[in-house]
Amino acid sequence: MSYRDTYEQWLHSPALSPEEKAELERISGDEKEIESRFFAPLEFGTAGLRGTMCVGLHQMNVHVIRHATQAFAEVIKAEGKEAMGRGVAVCFDCRNHSAEFARETACVMAGNGIKVRLFESLRPTPEVSFAVREYHCIAGINVTASHNPKEYNGYKVYWQDGAQLPPHHADAIAKKMSELDLFDSIVRMDYDEALKAGLITLMGEETDEKFLANVMGQVNDKAAVEKVADTFKMIYTPFHGTGYKLIPEALKRLGMKHVICVPEQMVVDGNFPTVVSPNPENPEGFYLAVDLAKKEGADFILGSDPDADRVGIMVKDDKGEYITITGNQTGVLLLDYLIGAKRRTGKMPEKPVALKTIVTTEMARKVAETNGLQCFDTFTGFKFLAEKKDKLENAGEGKVIFAYEESYGYMLGDYVRDKDAVTAALSLTEMAAWYAGQGMTLYDALQKCYEKYGFYAEKTLNLVMPGLDGLKKMADLMAGLRAQPPVEIAGVAVLQQKDYKDGSVVNVADGAKSTMELSGSNVLRYEMADGTSLIVRPSGTEPKVKVYILANGATKAEGDGKAAKYAVWAESLKG
Repeated sequence: MSYRDTYEQWLHSPALSPEEKAELERISGDEKEIESRFFAPLEFGTAGLRGTMCVGLHQMNVHVIRHATQAFAEVIKAEGKEAMGRGVAVCFDCRNHSAEFARETACVMAGNGIKVRLFESLRPTPEVSFAVREYHCIAGINVTASHNPKEYNGYKVYWQDGAQLPPHHADAIAKKMSELDLFDSIVRMDYDEALKAGLITLMGEETDEKFLANVMGQVNDKAAVEKVADTFKMIYTPFHGTGYKLIPEALKRLGMKHVICVPEQMVVDGNFPTVVSPNPENPEGFYLAVDLAKKEGADFILGSDPDADRVGIMVKDDKGEYITITGNQTGVLLLDYLIGAKRRTGKMPEKPVALKTIVTTEMARKVAETNGLQCFDTFTGFKFLAEKKDKLENAGEGKVIFAYEESYGYMLGDYVRDKDAVTAALSLTEMAAWYAGQGMTLYDALQKCYEKYGFYAEKTLNLVMPGLDGLKKMADLMAGLRAQPPVEIAGVAVLQQKDYKDGSVVNVADGAKSTMELSGSNVLRYEMADGTSLIVRPSGTEPKVKVYILANGATKAEGDGKAAKYAVWAESLKG
């Protein structure tokens, strides 16, 4: 069926509301727009679905949500009656239509005889991971597009371990979606009837309290907070999202007396009226927080993204200005702090382990190994970090004290298997308070880390390739690099070419081949003669190719110089 045929099918479907049909009629003369909406379904992967919200096959809307849920329900039903009885935890964020999509998800699951635990209102992403584990659910679903712009929404899917879906289950759902008619296959129960029948039950404060009890269990040194609580000030912003309630509450229970929230951004709003992008990776989003910090004389600033799985911080530099700390830097600081705090307080486990992804700074490995910890790499994505954690711990080969990736995601404790801004906010605040008690800012602490472990510079470039043409450009770029692997980049020799798709390693000098432990991901890595690592990876959730530059040097200038030099090459890849 052509995209035009699919458009006509949707236009005349009785499943569409008059408003939805009117929206499709408005684009009847725009062939490019029709093609972009109907050329193919949204691809269902291990991260679920993510796309812009409008009517269409390749978009996020109630029909695509129902279709994906019906397919997921079929996969759960194949697991048997016990799995259906264990049920599914469903959560949603602050975005436009998120509550509606979550309710429709619950109604389709209930229509298929699968029990649902639905949060009564918006909640942070880590809490759905927690709920899956706490209530022994077979699966979880979170309606969120995380830190994407306001036009987006998403459908994250979790399995019984509380981690995002493993590949074979994602493939099973994708296969079912291809087999099921998008409109006619849907089995749905009325929401009120499902509540009455006990197929949908609501979660609220009781689950919050269970979750917070676990979060507070991650405190290592409360005395450090008490020591400075009367004078230490911090600014917090949830960027209009789900962190607005639980993060301030966790910090209050930690003993913080001066958590000053940005009032304009404490307003829950899926339009994100005060920011262009609700992403703590973007420093410009913190402008209100910086103004407030200057007014209040705050020690540091903390912000969580709309679904509160990512957290970013700003700290005072040596000139008293608030500057952004990258996700890599934050993770290194926190890892170094946790090692010290756990040893001071007798909480360090035997065989401690740190986990990071292949695109996360190598400085984390240096911090871990210098302090006697093992450090392991995984593919990008917390499902892989969660999988590695469970594998190591179940085999008795180590206890993970910290797992993170460079894009502002951190996982601590045993009660979640995803990024967790609530727990990370707690630990980062404890760390900042401890350093304040030593007369140091987090900027000072970072410089001490560089003195101790060496200087590392990281730079990530996002080569945005939107639209139908963009998908082809992304594929062509990766195919071109594989067909003609570079032997020199920016005037520096490539020592090794690593392809994580098949796990192959090629030594450029002699052509010798070997294999890596990791394989099965569309990622290329180049080890350079000057010690830099270059990684090229298409995003799984956004229309862009990411290039990671991991450099180091004897000085900051040397490391930054390497990063800047390779950034020119990275930009050239866009064509």
